[in-house]
Amino acid sequence: MAKPAPVRRNTVQRAWLITYPLALFALFSTVGFWLADPRWYEEWAPALLLFAVYLLAYRTSFTFAVRRSALNVAMTDVPLVLVLFYLPPVAAILVVCGAILFNQIRYTSSPTKQWFNLSKSAAGICAALLVMVPFRPLDDVNPAAWAVLAAAVGVSAMVELLSFAGVMSLVQGVSSGREAAVRGLSAITITGINTVIGLVVLVALEATRWSVLLLLILVGALVLVVRSYAEFFRRHRTLADVYELTQAMREQSAESGLPDVLLGRVRELMQSEFATLWLAPQGRHPEVLLTAQVEHRGLLDVSPIPDAVREMAIERKAALGVGALFPGTEALRAELKPARVKDVIVIPLRSGKATIGTLEVVNRVGDNRTFREADVQVLETIAAHAAVAVENSRLVDRLRYDAYHDRLTGLPNRRRMIDALAESIAVEAEEDVVAIMFFDVDGQRNVNESMGHAAGDKLLVEVAQRLGGIADPGALVGRIGGDEFVVTLRAQNIEATVDIATRMRERLRGPMAVGSLTLDVDTAVGVSVYPDHGSDPETLLQRAELAANAAKVLPYGVQPFHPALESRAVRRLGIAADLRRALDNGQLEVYFQPKVTLADRHVLGVECLARWVHPAHGEVAPEDFVAVAEHTGQLARLTEVVLTAGLRRCREWADADRPLSVAVNLSARTLLDSRFPDLVEELLTEHRVGPGQLTFEISEPGMLNDIERVLPTLYRLRDLGVRLSVDDFGTGASSLAYLRQWPVHEVKIDDSFVQGMATDSGDLAIVRAVIGLSREFGLTVVAEGVESELTLELLEEMGCEIGQGYLFSRPLPYERLEAWLSAQTEPESTPTGEVRRLRAVI
Repeated sequence: MAKPAPVRRNTVQRAWLITYPLALFALFSTVGFWLADPRWYEEWAPALLLFAVYLLAYRTSFTFAVRRSALNVAMTDVPLVLVLFYLPPVAAILVVCGAILFNQIRYTSSPTKQWFNLSKSAAGICAALLVMVPFRPLDDVNPAAWAVLAAAVGVSAMVELLSFAGVMSLVQGVSSGREAAVRGLSAITITGINTVIGLVVLVALEATRWSVLLLLILVGALVLVVRSYAEFFRRHRTLADVYELTQAMREQSAESGLPDVLLGRVRELMQSEFATLWLAPQGRHPEVLLTAQVEHRGLLDVSPIPDAVREMAIERKAALGVGALFPGTEALRAELKPARVKDVIVIPLRSGKATIGTLEVVNRVGDNRTFREADVQVLETIAAHAAVAVENSRLVDRLRYDAYHDRLTGLPNRRRMIDALAESIAVEAEEDVVAIMFFDVDGQRNVNESMGHAAGDKLLVEVAQRLGGIADPGALVGRIGGDEFVVTLRAQNIEATVDIATRMRERLRGPMAVGSLTLDVDTAVGVSVYPDHGSDPETLLQRAELAANAAKVLPYGVQPFHPALESRAVRRLGIAADLRRALDNGQLEVYFQPKVTLADRHVLGVECLARWVHPAHGEVAPEDFVAVAEHTGQLARLTEVVLTAGLRRCREWADADRPLSVAVNLSARTLLDSRFPDLVEELLTEHRVGPGQLTFEISEPGMLNDIERVLPTLYRLRDLGVRLSVDDFGTGASSLAYLRQWPVHEVKIDDSFVQGMATDSGDLAIVRAVIGLSREFGLTVVAEGVESELTLELLEEMGCEIGQGYLFSRPLPYERLEAWLSAQTEPESTPTGEVRRLRAVI
């Protein structure tokens, strides 16, 4: 409910500071004239006639508004000339004051205004009579008499104008008084014209009394002409004002600036005390309620009328006028009277069939003035243009918003984030850095492919809402790509930024509801800061993204940028084209790392690992060229090369009576290829290798992200007889319970836990738990990263079956592996055949 606008009440005591002196002046002057001419009442007949003429003259008045008041300029100067010439002073005073009083009673106003208007007019006629005292009696209508009468009328007009300007200055401020004086001086021209007309009438009457008939015709015609001209001038001025107003609204493109352009001009155009613009809330646009009041320079966020009046106009879907000239509104006028509202016009603002707001004007300035039907038409024209301006501004705002915000999540997009970063960088703060945290959502693409894009969109919206909820109050959260979000804020340093990113990532990792499913979604976070990691927004974002890509392989998932990441990215880009040639030309070499049984030190197999020595860049890290292969579609070819080399060596060892199994790493992306099991079967047949001699190691985090889609391929591989191993176990977000659902034979504990178990009780407990529960599930346990005898002893005590690590051997090329087997192992016969046994662990 909008509270009514405060109505400023005129200070009565200040108004009486002008009224009292005027009244006393008129009273003393009247007494003096009475004493000078005690038989003035003998001229009662012409006095009554001139009184009637005076009342008729009041019907042809012009009014101009000054703040909350109005100054009437009537044709009373014409009969005033006759009153001054024909009537004695006291009779003249009574005729003028009587006509004023009658007019004041007819148009009810406050007592203060009635007394002021009466005193003002009385003082004016008294001043005019005093001017004429030295020249009375005026027996002849000659030029000298014309000058005296003109001077008297002019003095009367100036007294009234100065009185009105003075009371306006006291009650409403000096600026109001100055405005009243300026406008009143422009009306003196009308007074001069009326005086000339009065003198012409006087000359005609003195020439012959019959001229009154012609004068009545002339005056009637003159009144009609003046009124027609006044109406024409008013309409012309109104059209000009409406045109200027519509031009101003057209130039104003923002909805926020529209009220400033609109309301003040509407209030002046409609000569109202209040002009109000109300806009209904719509989408991102809140409710707007602003009012221009005559005595306030700014806009008020209040309404001068109750909401019920506005709702009535909205319900009617048509203009609502309340006032003396609007029939059927008497009851509503009575309800509004306590709120000091005498008349009001409410125009609904429409956009198509919808009402988007209202334009309202309240209280026509002047006690004897009120709104009429013509004012409704004018305001409807303005309201139509205002509605178009509002819709245009909202359209522009919507287009601007869409240009800088993501349509799905409503967050700032890449363009807006870059602009915001540029603004933050421009503000220098020696003690702070501008931090950029790049969040890469893991698994969103899998949700799209398995559950549909609608589910993927819901996931992104959930991530956006959660990021907005956990970000610091001063942070800006944006979405710059499909599953990429950026948070920027000011922080103390890079270390503080990493701490913030780590906390946000942990809070973001909670379960997220997507439809009927609840998903655990992980993120990788890259961090860059200004000025340490770049001097422009594009560079900072690029380096934060590089850091996020590096964070995907980290167990804690947060990586600050460092120059090595950029050199690696550049290097990866440079080797993309060379990788295909290396695969085609056999330039990739396969290394082998032995796997040893811990109980009896038998070498039962090897893990096949790809290695690449680039002719220009030298040795390329496996994670680099594997990542390049994934992004360039060469992963399947790389896997086939490694698998083929491993099976070929497996066949050679079997032919040499040294059977060794081979293990090959698989990416979850390879398992998404439904043709892969057929390729495996074909290669096993080609190299005459039993399926049990081949183990595929699949990384646990990669398998978790696509578990539903890779399961069919895993089952097909198991049915072929191939062994399946969960690699890097413990680094994902799974639990051991998943192992009962997966068709796997082996668990391979990640080397980060194995290497730390000798010194870290937490790692030791994890390894012990994995070994114990895996054995309960009937799974073989392989520990990778065995590098010390203490670690080896602990694993043996726990019952771990197989070990792999530098304690036994590094990954070796085929020739060196053969030399190692000859030097470090010896043949040993077992029930299953001859195997190689380590002579000693060095």
